Amino acid sequence: MIIKNFETNKINLDQHRFILLYGQNEGHKKEIIKKILNQINEKEVLSYDEKFLLENYNNFFDNISTNSLFEKNKVILITKSSDKIISTIEEIEERNISATTFIFNSSILDKKSKLRKLFEKKDKFICIPFYPDNNQVLSKFTYDFLKEKKISMSSLNINYIVSLCNGDREVLFNELTKIENFGKTNKKITDENLFKLTNLIENYSVSELIDNCLVKNKKRLLKILNENNFNNDDSIIITRTFLNKAKRILKLSEEFNNNKNIDFTLSNARPPIFWKDKEITKQQILNWKPENIKDLIYKLNEIELIIKKNINNSLNVITNFILEQCSSNTSN
Repeated sequence: MIIKNFETNKINLDQHRFILLYGQNEGHKKEIIKKILNQINEKEVLSYDEKFLLENYNNFFDNISTNSLFEKNKVILITKSSDKIISTIEEIEERNISATTFIFNSSILDKKSKLRKLFEKKDKFICIPFYPDNNQVLSKFTYDFLKEKKISMSSLNINYIVSLCNGDREVLFNELTKIENFGKTNKKITDENLFKLTNLIENYSVSELIDNCLVKNKKRLLKILNENNFNNDDSIIITRTFLNKAKRILKLSEEFNNNKNIDFTLSNARPPIFWKDKEITKQQILNWKPENIKDLIYKLNEIELIIKKNINNSLNVITNFILEQCSSNTSN
């Protein structure tokens, strides 16, 4: 059964013992998991990674079947869930393990996913999709947080912070906490201080790598690749950072294509462009036609799928792709 992430009051834990949360917004997922856990008294929470669970199958069932003398209810949280765990879910259901709630956390699941279909079709199973928060939601969250902490910050800087968080409230909350700690001794957050703090939000080397690719500065690009010890795990971060920046440049490039005024395009961008990024953003807009950016976004989505299927060679895949794009002819 599908429910929306604001309808958790519809979950009856006596009937719905299997809950699937899938999508990109880990911060929102954690909020919902916390709400679910708050409904359960005298609980014991056990957390498993899907890979570890499948490799320790018998031990897993021994642990979830063992009754504790002190805890009445169990909550089993299984992260990185995929179609591989379906047979395990079916066995759990067959065993009818009492006083236990199973929460499965997964990343994006397409419509063909067997795991998603299983939870959508069964009435006693709950399926909750999650999507990135929009900037309006995150901006309100930020305003409320800063107001409560009595920290002064301009609207421009608030919009800048929100734009860096890729729609994930967990990232935003973590960075606001850093700003709160800084604000305990410095109640006014200046542009310079914010710049230093927000370098921690995005991986600065990754962001700089993508920026120089988009402005086709191959010399600087090669230097960044040589100076940074990127690994296969970084390939997903690089790809998503690239995708996020490409989508923004597409929007700005289309606006510039209509008004033919680069300064007007930059000054009227929403969310606003932070002062330190204006010059390099200007170069990126001038370097890319809208149709070329659309093609780039399409290719990035394909690259992400390739990387996920071949993680051991993923760094080579994304590095070759970046070098190829840096050398391509895309200028307006």
